[in-house]
Amino acid sequence: MPNTTTPTEPDRLTRGEIARTLLWTVVVASALTNMAASFGGADTWVHLVCGAVTVLCAGTLVVRNVRGRR
Repeated sequence: MPNTTTPTEPDRLTRGEIARTLLWTVVVASALTNMAASFGGADTWVHLVCGAVTVLCAGTLVVRNVRGRR
């Protein structure tokens, strides 16, 4: 009788891993943009937007990490 179950691939990326990678990418990009805006003398709203994006993504990473430990 042939094996009817499909094996799971250990190298396959999960949705959680992709989301974590994208969140880290956005955190780094927004922090770098905020730093560049500081050196470039940008308006205050640029700093606020970059900071808000950084805080939201970092907070999401923390919440996902805490929920994953339970």
